[in-house]
Amino acid sequence: MPTLTSDMMRQIIMDHYSNPYNKHQPNTDQFIKVHMHSDNCIDDLDIFLLIEGNIVKDACFDGVACTISTSSTDIMCDLLKGKTIDEAKNIIKQYDNMIHELPFDEEVLDEAIVFINTSKQAARIRCATIGWNAADKILKDK
Repeated sequence: MPTLTSDMMRQIIMDHYSNPYNKHQPNTDQFIKVHMHSDNCIDDLDIFLLIEGNIVKDACFDGVACTISTSSTDIMCDLLKGKTIDEAKNIIKQYDNMIHELPFDEEVLDEAIVFINTSKQAARIRCATIGWNAADKILKDK
């Protein structure tokens, strides 16, 4: 991914907030669901993963959430689709490392890199990770 300016990062976040491609109810009951909410924000989301064999076949979410939660969860869904469970766990780990200012592999994060400065706003860490924490729970329980 090319070097992103602050304006480019803001635009990616706003695009995923305004038009979240992955925000919808699943079309089958085969999805695994985890509900997440935040006491500090409006975030109240259901995260859904469809896992077949060892592959995350589909990912989506539904509910009410702030800009950061909606956009980060939408990007996460894009990143996890088609990945093996181990690849998906690694993407989530790299994202978590980035959010908490630990060493991370930028290559696997694609557009999720726009949240690199989240740690500078501690109140936004929960917003930026709520969907990711739900997906991680689903994958760990699988």
